[in-house]
Amino acid sequence: MDTLFTTLHIVAAVFIVGPMAVLPMTAMRSIRTGEAGQVSSLAKSVNLFTLLSIVVAVFGFGALAMGSGYSFTSTWVLLSIVAYAIALAINLFVVVPALRQAAEAITAGAGVAAAPDMKVAGYSRVAMGSGISSLLLVIVGVLMVLKP
Repeated sequence: MDTLFTTLHIVAAVFIVGPMAVLPMTAMRSIRTGEAGQVSSLAKSVNLFTLLSIVVAVFGFGALAMGSGYSFTSTWVLLSIVAYAIALAINLFVVVPALRQAAEAITAGAGVAAAPDMKVAGYSRVAMGSGISSLLLVIVGVLMVLKP
């Protein structure tokens, strides 16, 4: 069972957390080019993948509980949980709302002229939030491999 949960955890991380980290960066390009529909769609996708990433955590807890030799009090596990929780919160409460705001601004015509200057409403929050979130997810990945 340990192998099953570990495999599910890794596969889910690749196919769920990967898009969670990459889609906001794709959305930044759509903001710059003034594609409101694409930005709106990507906001929904980022929200969905961020919520689905909880499945990755559940599989990780399952692998941990199945006797991997580590516990929830292991330093790397606690640090991973904290880093993931912060990344999740940043995506849900900073990145997704900023993407929605950018889509609305582009639709209203406020951001289309400013798009080359990257002054579209929400662009900097998307860039900053997704960058920090991705960095935290990289930290989680490193902790999972090194297990200090």
